[in-house]
Amino acid sequence: MGRESHAALYAAAIDVRCISLQRLPFPSLAVLVIFLAAALPGPAHCADAQTQSPALTVSLVSPAIREWPETVPASGWLKPWREAIIASEIGGLRITEILAEVGAVVTKGDPLVRLAQDEVFAELHKQEAAVESAQADLDKAKTNATRVRKLTGNGVLTQEKTLEYLAAEQTAAASLKSAEAMLESQKIKVEQTTIRAVDDGLITSRTAQLGAVVSSGSELYRLVQQQRVEWQAEVAAQYLPRIRQGLKVNISGPGGSPIEGTVRLVGPTVNADTGRALVYVELPAKPRPPIGVYVTGEIQLNMSSALAVPESSLVFRDGLTYVYVVGDDLRASRVRVGTGRRSGNEVEIISGLERSAKVVKSGGAFLSDNALVSLEVKTQ
Repeated sequence: MGRESHAALYAAAIDVRCISLQRLPFPSLAVLVIFLAAALPGPAHCADAQTQSPALTVSLVSPAIREWPETVPASGWLKPWREAIIASEIGGLRITEILAEVGAVVTKGDPLVRLAQDEVFAELHKQEAAVESAQADLDKAKTNATRVRKLTGNGVLTQEKTLEYLAAEQTAAASLKSAEAMLESQKIKVEQTTIRAVDDGLITSRTAQLGAVVSSGSELYRLVQQQRVEWQAEVAAQYLPRIRQGLKVNISGPGGSPIEGTVRLVGPTVNADTGRALVYVELPAKPRPPIGVYVTGEIQLNMSSALAVPESSLVFRDGLTYVYVVGDDLRASRVRVGTGRRSGNEVEIISGLERSAKVVKSGGAFLSDNALVSLEVKTQ
């Protein structure tokens, strides 16, 4: 093999990373070329021959400063603001009519249930007769007392007899008052045979059954007063000193519908088992959310500055959150960040990112650390 052949073989070994073995002039020399390539360092001009292409064309954004409210996460049940129990005030009577069902909106004084009235009306008539009898007795006693007063001092009647007539007048007057009071009591019982709504509101339950004999104090209906529903939100005890009456609350209602409320009352105690306290949130009358639904939301505290990036710039891997930051060399570096509040399509970055950083707006999931990127050209 001549000097020229040795030089060609050496050059081929030097450039083995840049050429294909099929291009060798002598296929039988392939094994020797590979051996020499493993023993010799790659030439500098090989890197130049293999120019790296960008992994992705990206758009860059700078973190923005936003004024957002600090928020307290909360969760809890939607419950009645106040619940009224409607019960019978009279016992031993049978239900003859049911006039309202669950879900009905009623006004204070509306009739809900009627009880049998035969017995109470009979007693009413009896008391009316007793009043008339007492009135007649009083009239007679007054007439006798008037005559006695005229005869006083004439010696016709003894003093003992005179006092007896006068006492009879007073007794008859007292008997009449007693009879009238019993009559009024019976009239009240007649009124109580019609059970009415104690306030405006929404009926949520009914235990009254047609034909049932009620007892005094037995529950017949439950009523949400004024149709008002409130959110009894549970919050961590550490937030209690910063929560006060009147703060705005954003709630994710049933089906994801947003509901705005206001803090009505901060509970005075903390649950020893959970370390959480109740915050009572007043909700608007309309639209009225259903009672008994478990929802989540946020209580808005004071406004503060937030370093925000688009939500699309976040990359989630192995339970951690990253963004890709592009330097002057167009290399994308993966940076771990901590996130905080959210507003719309933006997320607060609380750690790991500088204000001056250039962040990949979207597509970070397709990048690897230190990947070369090209910048998207903005069209006018």
